[in-house]
Amino acid sequence: MNKPINTIIYFLVFLLIHYGLNGQEGIEKADELYALGNYSKAIEHYKALDKVEKVYDKIAKAYVAIGNYGEALNYYKKAIEANSNNSLLQYEYAKLLKRTKNYDESKQILLNLIAADSLNPNFHYELGLILERQSDTLAIEAFNKTYTLDPSHQKAIFKIAKNRIIKGKYKDAHGLIDKGLKSYPDNIELMSLKAQAYYFQEYYTHAVDWFKKLIDRGELSEFIHEKLSLSYAQNSDYEDAIYHRKEALKYNPYDANAIFVIGSYYERLGDYENAETYYRNSLAIQDVSLSHEYQKLGIVLNRQKKYDEAIKAFQTSLKEDPSDIMTEFFLIRTKDEYYADIDTKINLYEKFKEKHKGTPFSALADRRLQELKKEKFLEKN
Repeated sequence: MNKPINTIIYFLVFLLIHYGLNGQEGIEKADELYALGNYSKAIEHYKALDKVEKVYDKIAKAYVAIGNYGEALNYYKKAIEANSNNSLLQYEYAKLLKRTKNYDESKQILLNLIAADSLNPNFHYELGLILERQSDTLAIEAFNKTYTLDPSHQKAIFKIAKNRIIKGKYKDAHGLIDKGLKSYPDNIELMSLKAQAYYFQEYYTHAVDWFKKLIDRGELSEFIHEKLSLSYAQNSDYEDAIYHRKEALKYNPYDANAIFVIGSYYERLGDYENAETYYRNSLAIQDVSLSHEYQKLGIVLNRQKKYDEAIKAFQTSLKEDPSDIMTEFFLIRTKDEYYADIDTKINLYEKFKEKHKGTPFSALADRRLQELKKEKFLEKN
């Protein structure tokens, strides 16, 4: 009587162990595929398991890994339904909802998580990110709460320091950034904020130091080179300013403004040939009013005594903006240098003086007019 019963029991135990081991082997195989980056195959193996509900979260993560966020959201929902008290699942689900711009639903989940565990700094930080995306001014309160709970939270420090810079509270910003860098000296985002804070404060020497630290760490970008160039220029270090503006130009070779700025730096150095080249290149790719640009070209051509070309540049500038008295005066001064006939020069200044009575340029014209008349008188005698 007992023998058949024992046999059945042994058989059942065998089946349980057999299928249990096979099930464990199936999960291990799927986990291995996931770890190796073979996500689609991992999904197939997870779905083939008898108790697939136990691995809904893993299927969701695998779908995230291959960029199928729709299926990932579906499986996170299933995982939460099967494990309603699992805060980690809800947190991951909320982050994916934020990533897919389902802000309201994500915010509600995070508020529920905060209600259950108000001391978790990352719950507050993620809520802050959502509020920030929704242009909600309460975002900064969430970041401040994160920092209060975790003073070493690098991302919260960045957000708060950036807000302080925007509000012009540079001392507070520097204090926060310094605290962050003390615990993580190579935080690129905080170093960039430090450089920008000094730049906005017009402490250009300090700004240069911090932008250079970013470059030393391999952070090469148009923004960094441009701001470094501008900082050097403010300190009249035009050679360094030119170098870094050219580096910035590599990211956007047709930036007419950057090309023009390089020309202005060459002009400051007295290198009028290069200034001319960059001014001309800037003009060649612009399709807007170019009065100022042609005026600057005329000035550097004058410096090189290329008076005929300077006259053409000033004339073009006046076509772009006929009301620019300064350009008109520069044109007359250039003709003064270029023309030999004194009467022609006198006539130019008299017409200009009559046209622009009461302006500072009229006084300058009158001064030069008196010089020319004196010169003419001396020639006759």
